Amino acid sequence: MDQGARATTVGGAASPPTVESAPRETPAMIRPPDRRRRRLAADLLVLAAVGVMLVAAVWAAFGAVQRVFYSPSAFVEQYLGLLADGRAADALAVPGVAVDSVDLAAAGLDDYASDALLRSTALSSLTDIEVISEERDGDTARVTMSYTAGGVAGKTSFDVAQSGTIGFAPTWAFAKSPLAVIELVVDGSPSFTVNGFDIEKVQVSPDGADADPLAALPLLAFSPGLYSVSVNTPIAVTSGVAVLSDSPLRGIPVSLTANPTPEFADTVQVRVDEFLTECATQQVLQPTACPFGYIVQDRIVSLPRWSIIEQPTIALEADGDGWRIPPTEGLAHIDVDVQSLYDGTITSVSEDVPFVLTGQITILPDGSVSIVVGGTDTT
Repeated sequence: MDQGARATTVGGAASPPTVESAPRETPAMIRPPDRRRRRLAADLLVLAAVGVMLVAAVWAAFGAVQRVFYSPSAFVEQYLGLLADGRAADALAVPGVAVDSVDLAAAGLDDYASDALLRSTALSSLTDIEVISEERDGDTARVTMSYTAGGVAGKTSFDVAQSGTIGFAPTWAFAKSPLAVIELVVDGSPSFTVNGFDIEKVQVSPDGADADPLAALPLLAFSPGLYSVSVNTPIAVTSGVAVLSDSPLRGIPVSLTANPTPEFADTVQVRVDEFLTECATQQVLQPTACPFGYIVQDRIVSLPRWSIIEQPTIALEADGDGWRIPPTEGLAHIDVDVQSLYDGTITSVSEDVPFVLTGQITILPDGSVSIVVGGTDTT
């Protein structure tokens, strides 16, 4: 008999078998469709929130990258970093740094300026670089930086402008070149030194060898930068002067007057003494090319005999590329016999003859020195 049916007997007769139906699902066993939709919506909402957070994080990261690498401050900081690393050529290649004669003339500067100082060997140290502020105005910005240049603290503001984009990132260029012009006058030497770098005037002057030795020499210089100018040769020396280049496209006047080295001054004194002693060997009333002489109206009857009683004490004054001897007094002595044209009498003359000596000292291209002595006697 089928296990799912049972037979019962009522009144001796068998009743038909009954079939038990399978248990019916209760409402608790069925998940309503609206509940599934709510669960799906919640999951989608969570995913959307995560997506928004990811987008925000990516955008924040992109903004941070822009600030670090593509902002106006980052652009200026990279330029100063090149100077700090001594990479003058790379700093000069930064957009907006290099200038031409039109830019210089527009800024009221000499339209010819030498680039002799735009090299690594002429740079001073640059440290403690920090961004002070960044003021944006559309596609332009003013960035103010602080730094220490050659041990001197400074602050400079730079104007930059957007020059394009790389993808979504902006690129920048200096709206005003950070270069300045040192207008240097050196009196007393044809050469000078800037931050240990030796320069000849003829190398940087717009007029070359024909230049006025006291004309200002326009020299392009990086800003920021400390430039120490001095003269230190066997002939001339200075204690030097330092100037901070801290303003873009500005003229910086610098004047330097050299002093003779003690060795050079002693050499000139010896040369002048020798010259005057040689003059005294000429047995004439007016020694040729000498600063002293004697005039008589009568006839001389003996050869004049000269001697130097007091050698002039030589001082030197800077004069362009060379030196001059300012008017300096000396004293000679003459002995001579003179015959009167009136009565024929002979008189022995023995007199001190004061004189004034001047001189010009020229430094020749080969480094030698030319001394030209002149003057007038006081008789």
